[in-house]
Amino acid sequence: MFKTMTKTELISQMAKDAGITKAQAADAYASFTENITKTLKKGEKATLIGFGTFSTSKRAARTARNPRTNEPIKVKARTVAKFKPGKALADAVNKK
Repeated sequence: MFKTMTKTELISQMAKDAGITKAQAADAYASFTENITKTLKKGEKATLIGFGTFSTSKRAARTARNPRTNEPIKVKARTVAKFKPGKALADAVNKK
């Protein structure tokens, strides 16, 4: 079974790796996520060379089916966030 790293665990590890307090690491984490979010809301991409690219994609409106009742339901068009891993990240994950 895979273990999932939580936000708290990530912040603790960031603090340890950078030699800073957990509060400072939490501020850095908050700044990172806020700035990625602002960039995506403007319809722009955020590229971190070697890590990956955050972007958005538009999904068209469509008709789907409720699996319980089999009735058709309308799904509104929406914008979704996407992440494409960079080569360095993909290579690191695929190494055995």
